[in-house]
Formats: sequence, structure tokens, C-alpha cells
Amino acid sequence: MEKIIALITACGRGNRFNQGEGIPKQYMPLAGLPMLRHSILAFLNHPQIDEVICVIHPDDIKLYEETVKGLDLLNPVFGGDTRQASIRRGLEQLREYNPDKVLIHDGVRPFVSKRIISGILEKLKTHPAVIPAIAVEDTLKKIDDNKIEWTLERENLWRAQTPQGFIYEDILNSHIAFKDLNFTDDSALNEYAGIPVAIVAGSQNNFKITTEEDYDRAKALLPSLINHVKEEIRCGSGFDVHGFREIQKHEDSTIKIAGVEIEFNKKIDAHSDGDVAIHALMDALLGAIGAGDIGEHFPPSDNKWRNCDSGEMLKIVLQILQKNSASINNIDLTIIAEEPRISKFKDSMKNQLSAILNITTSRINIKATTCEKLGFIGRKEGIACQAIATLTLTTLC
Repeated sequence: MEKIIALITACGRGNRFNQGEGIPKQYMPLAGLPMLRHSILAFLNHPQIDEVICVIHPDDIKLYEETVKGLDLLNPVFGGDTRQASIRRGLEQLREYNPDKVLIHDGVRPFVSKRIISGILEKLKTHPAVIPAIAVEDTLKKIDDNKIEWTLERENLWRAQTPQGFIYEDILNSHIAFKDLNFTDDSALNEYAGIPVAIVAGSQNNFKITTEEDYDRAKALLPSLINHVKEEIRCGSGFDVHGFREIQKHEDSTIKIAGVEIEFNKKIDAHSDGDVAIHALMDALLGAIGAGDIGEHFPPSDNKWRNCDSGEMLKIVLQILQKNSASINNIDLTIIAEEPRISKFKDSMKNQLSAILNITTSRINIKATTCEKLGFIGRKEGIACQAIATLTLTTLC
């Protein structure tokens, strides 16, 4: 019985992708799982695939181990300086497993369907190489110096996708023979070697996540493309309060509220900068995804957070939301204080939070109220804020 192995490449650095804050895009979350895991599961769950192996960047070993926890895979291979070199290393590693056929797939194509995989394997019974492809629909132009030179005939043009299926020995020999040449995909090596490559119908949904726009599209399409994924609305609330203290000689006369510096005759008594609005907001966001509270993530016992800018802490909370495939729908803040007066700073506060959270100001509401001179706030001894946030969370069913 023939042995079929899927080889998934996951070495990319994502130079056109900035949402990961330094995390390679293949490890960015979709429905709480790294997109690489979605790609791996497509092959592990296919009845005709015997083994799966990944080619990864050596710097990503911890990310990879976390991604594949609980999955039965072959040991990963460290890639080379180029995609072509990385695939060659993976193919060479497969010698000890002696596969008959191999499917090579981009780890950042998480929506490959069972239909495409089955179609490739079926056609591989009668052809030495098969790739999925879709016909070019748009008119193509040849450009030089930002000017059109000519229009290409699109009738016989197709866009190649992965996984690309091969007779193992053929593609290994092609990679070794042409290792000093540069090809855009694996099937091009076989073409160069004179080995015919057939096609099967690909899918518009089997797109490669290369840019931030691709990632946003993937998150939007996820529930309809993966049947064990759903979207739900979550709500979280937060509350924070801080007392005032006298200004020391070495201190300036400003306090921070919602990231905006405001002239005031007192300072906020706090471990960090005491921004009650951002602290309440962080608790609301964390609460909406069931991720504890601000004290768990930024304990006051840790000097790392002493006098820390709360805006930087909010950025960390935003990363936690992204890892949990959560996006902010809206936030509503109520600042409670007799003074300072907040009304003239509301727009600046909304703009500041909008920049940090990467959402429009229309999703942010800021209100201010007093305690009618009752209690410690009424006596002008402190300030408080209540926050409510709603999020859309993409989760596994």
C-alpha cells in the first residue's frame, strides 16, 4: 500500500504582515488556534494522508511546539534561507520514511478543503504531478516604470495554489538537481525537468494569508469555511478607583485619564500611572474573554509595572485579545469625579484610545459624572471609572 506524506512549510517571516507584533503570521490565531494548526488539521483529518511533517524556522521552535501540542506529527525540520531550500530539506528528511507520494502545502493557507486534497490524490494515480489552480479572472497588464507595456491574454492563465502533489522521488530529484536555480513554486521544478504537471480545480477560499488584509478576510470568512467554528458576542465590565495625593516637589502637575495628560492640582496615588479609565477598560476587555483581571496580568507586586504607562499595558491586553481571536465592537466608559472636569478632553481621549486599540472613535463612548458631593469622590479625594466592552469572539464549537 502506498504511503502519502504531507509536507507543510512554515518558515516565513511575514515582512508584509504587521499584526503579529513580531509573531510570524503562521502562528497568528484564527478561532483561538494558530492558522498553522488549521492547515495541519486539514491533512491529519484526511483519511488518505499517512503522516504530516512541518518545515519551520529555527527561531520558532517554542511557537511550533505550542501550536502542535497534542497532535501526532513527524519531527519538524529546520528550513533554509529560501522557501526552495526549506522544501528541499524537508524532502531530504523524508527519505527515512520512504513515501511514495508527497503533498507540499503552504502553512498560511488554512482553508484547504478535503475536496482539493482528494482531487489531487485521485489525479496523482495517473499523473506524476498535480496542482490546484484557478483561472485568472482579471485582465493582466505588463508594467514597466509604472506604465502599461501591453495586455496579456488571460484565456490560458491560471493561478497556482497548494497543496501540490508529486511522486516523491521525482520532486526530490528535481529539488536536488536545480537547487542553485530560483523557482516560484515546487511544480516549476518538475516543469523545468520535463515532468508534466496536471491541474485540478482549486478554490478562491484556498487563499494564502500574506497581508493584513488577507488576515482580516480570513477572520471574517472563518465561521463559514470551517464547520467547527462559531462567532459569539461577549460582554465584559470593569471598575477602577484611585485616591488623590499631594504633588511632590519633583513632580509635574498632570494626571493621565484615558491616555490624555490633564493639568491638575493633585496626583493620582497608584503603582502605575493610575489611569483609572484605561485600568477599568482593561478589566472589561479581559473579562469579556474570560482572561482574569488586570491584577493577574500586571500585579502591583511586580516592579516592572511601577510608574508604567497604562497605554502600554492596554497594548498588551490587545495582544491577548488577538491571540483569542476577539475583536472589539464597542467600549463605553463612565468617569466618576468631582474634578477635574472631563468634558473638554473627551475627543482627545477617544482619539488616544482609538489609536491604541486600532478601532474607530465611533466605537468609543466616554461619559463623565459626579457623586453629587457624596462620599470620598464627592469630597474630591479620588476618581473612579466604570467600563463596559462588547467583543466578537470567534471560537471552536
